[in-house]
Amino acid sequence: MARRNALGYATSFVGIALMTVLIGLILSLSAIPNISMLYLVVVLAISVAFGRGPAVFASILAFLAIDWFRTEPLHTFTVGNPAEWIALGLFLLTAIVTGQLAAGQRRRAQEAEQRKREAVVLYDLVRLMNGPDLEQALNAAAARLRDELQLSAVAIEIAAGATGIARAAVGEGGALELVRRRTAVDSQVLGQGPLPTGELRGAPGRWIRIVPPRAKGTGGTVDARRMQVVPVTVKGRRVGELLIMRREREAKSTLANDRLLSAAANQLGAAADRVRLQREVTETEILRRTDELKTALLNAVSHDLRTPLASIIASAGSLRQRDVAWTEEERREFAETIEEEALRLNQIVGNLLDLSRIEGGNLRPEKGWYDLGALVDDVLGRLRPLVAGRQTVVDIPDDLPPVFFDYVEIDQVLSNLIENATKYTKAGTETRISARTNNTEVQVEVADRGPGIPSSALLHLFEPFYRVAREGSRSKGTGLGLAVAKGLVEAHGGRMWAENRTGGGARFVFTLPLTAEPDTSGETKERAV
Repeated sequence: MARRNALGYATSFVGIALMTVLIGLILSLSAIPNISMLYLVVVLAISVAFGRGPAVFASILAFLAIDWFRTEPLHTFTVGNPAEWIALGLFLLTAIVTGQLAAGQRRRAQEAEQRKREAVVLYDLVRLMNGPDLEQALNAAAARLRDELQLSAVAIEIAAGATGIARAAVGEGGALELVRRRTAVDSQVLGQGPLPTGELRGAPGRWIRIVPPRAKGTGGTVDARRMQVVPVTVKGRRVGELLIMRREREAKSTLANDRLLSAAANQLGAAADRVRLQREVTETEILRRTDELKTALLNAVSHDLRTPLASIIASAGSLRQRDVAWTEEERREFAETIEEEALRLNQIVGNLLDLSRIEGGNLRPEKGWYDLGALVDDVLGRLRPLVAGRQTVVDIPDDLPPVFFDYVEIDQVLSNLIENATKYTKAGTETRISARTNNTEVQVEVADRGPGIPSSALLHLFEPFYRVAREGSRSKGTGLGLAVAKGLVEAHGGRMWAENRTGGGARFVFTLPLTAEPDTSGETKERAV
């Protein structure tokens, strides 16, 4: 700053001297009245370039130059005509006021530019700190500050709650080593409560000077003026620090840079607090969902698992009775009941296991190339007793290419969708199973002509343990079938959704990735089952 001021005063002297020479040359060629006003050009230029002090100095130099070279008697600072004092005074006043106004405009322009710079940097910091990885975001923020302020090194250290302390450091080799050594602070210092009133030296905008360790092989230390620390606080609680090291030629800080770093520390503190709040919200949501799943599971276990078990126990107990002479038909009915309820129980347990694998991310489909039409035929053959009495239509093109999927899992998806359709449709109604290729995927649809899906249930239909409440009837099943089907499809990289059909009924659609080129030579075949 002092060097710039000295340059401004020197430039003022040189500028007035050159303008004096120029005016002398012009007057030697032609007498021009009030040519001394050209000095105002120099004063304006000096005020714009260097500010108020050099502008006032240039105004005084111009006043003296006019008095020395243009006012009788020449080459003296005395004035023969008292009226000339008024002219000289007015010139000096005009030069000073003009210089002050120009310098004020220059200062306001510089402040506006500085505010713009601060706003851009702070916006970048907020954007960078919104990343999911805290340490990666801190590294990006440190690099942004270092580039903006032309620093030798920048380090950031923020307490990250239960995950420990997040650190980031960027910069040049030697300076980077020093700031890393300095940021090796005891982690217990961070996040231990509000700062005492008498220790507000670390408040944003005020500096803490430190003396770095002695350099190896030397007897001295690094200039302490180059390294400064801005504490990062949230509501009076110290949660970290921002440490910078300036370059050797810039040992002193500027007010504008200090303000920018203080604002950056505030943003870092807000980001740290936001990360903490996000973590708390996530943990709360996990606990809420866990509680909901636990409650739903207990409800399923208490009713849907006990019902088939009660039927199995009752039928098995009846078969063991020695005092009752059961007929062969009755014994066969008891055995069928035991088998049916055991299969139902097995399906419920299987859905629970599948759901746990899906929720845990442990589902790994064993894929192969299969004919989707053959799979539909296998599923309908196995479910023939269930779909008996209903009109089931299969609409799958003969030229549908093989699809890459897990045969057992997609079998379960189709089984769940077809069983779900039979629960809510009357005998004799149509259930249509169709498949079509669509760019890079195959789209499979199971549609019925039942009562459809209430609009309030569409958003929750694929949630675990969710069952559609229908007026006048009890909800059927455990509410796991559609959730498991959706999880299996998504494990294949596909999608699943449901919607109501025009004219009544519902349609469930899922997609599977298709990489084989379709054969367009065949025709679509529609067959009734």
